[in-house]
Amino acid sequence: MPQARCRLVSTEVTPFYHVISRCVRKHFLCGLDPLTGKDYSARKQAIQDRLALLAEVFAIDVCAYAILSNHYHLVVHIDQQRALEWSNVEVARRWTRLFTGPALVRAFVAGQALTTGQQQVVNKHLRDYRNRLHDLSWFMKCLNEPIARQANAEDQVTGHFWQARFSSQALLDEAAVLTAMAYVDLNPVRAGIAKTPEASDYTSIQQRIAEWQAREAGEPEQDSKPHPARRETINLQSTIVKLLQFRDEATPITEPGIPYCAADYLELVDWSGRAIVEGKKGSIPDNLPPILQRLQMQPQQYLAHIQRPGLGIANALGALDKLKQYTEHFGKSFMKGQTAAAALFSPGP
Repeated sequence: MPQARCRLVSTEVTPFYHVISRCVRKHFLCGLDPLTGKDYSARKQAIQDRLALLAEVFAIDVCAYAILSNHYHLVVHIDQQRALEWSNVEVARRWTRLFTGPALVRAFVAGQALTTGQQQVVNKHLRDYRNRLHDLSWFMKCLNEPIARQANAEDQVTGHFWQARFSSQALLDEAAVLTAMAYVDLNPVRAGIAKTPEASDYTSIQQRIAEWQAREAGEPEQDSKPHPARRETINLQSTIVKLLQFRDEATPITEPGIPYCAADYLELVDWSGRAIVEGKKGSIPDNLPPILQRLQMQPQQYLAHIQRPGLGIANALGALDKLKQYTEHFGKSFMKGQTAAAALFSPGP
């Protein structure tokens, strides 16, 4: 039975979540429809454009994304504290980028003088807006609803465009975040749409590799270590989604960041993509990425896990002790995924 979002998402447990949204009946409503022959691929760009806007407005950072023909994946980081620190003017300015808002709120944004009573009304609205701007459900609502309305208008139909609201999976530790991001970034490779991560259109990994190549082009080589990604030319889409940066990049320690090295992650995704393309059960490529060893992840279990449809069915992903804490936090006696967690995130013998 589906769970209420308030019983699945809590920033007290973790700020990181893997999110999936699927088209109704898994139809190819964002790609080439094999039944009708119609091409809806332009909707991938519309989703990416909308995602880029929301990443600027909400206190929710995008760690990874992949937009495919009948669904999309996100890995996000909810930064509740950032939203709480925004001024009232900043909250109003951000919200009115998405919605018209009441006349009093628009007057407040414009700097017009308000009476005490009018200001009280505005403050009530702003309290609601502030809470919404760090709420995952509102983020997904603001992403999915405009896409659905636009698609229905284009097709001159009514009814559901998305299969359901969305599915979410709590990522309870660094290893879980790493696994979910790699899973998301490798979706086109796993589906046979692209041969390499950098050839995977509408993905965060393509964007990160392009940004990495651009930085490297303007900097001298630091050492002779092989590049963590292949040096092919990347045709990146025009829209750039603001991505949460890795901790090794120019991110102050007080700012949120993905808690591992960008080069390690690119190397892991490249290595994982090669393993998926080989397609040999139990085959592990040479040159095991050291990040798997540092996070005490089993390579065989890791590769098996990222090739699962939907990254498994568990509501949370992480080490067994973290999974038990997540279960206790929501007052549950059992949570799916404990066997997989023990196999994937436990040290080897």
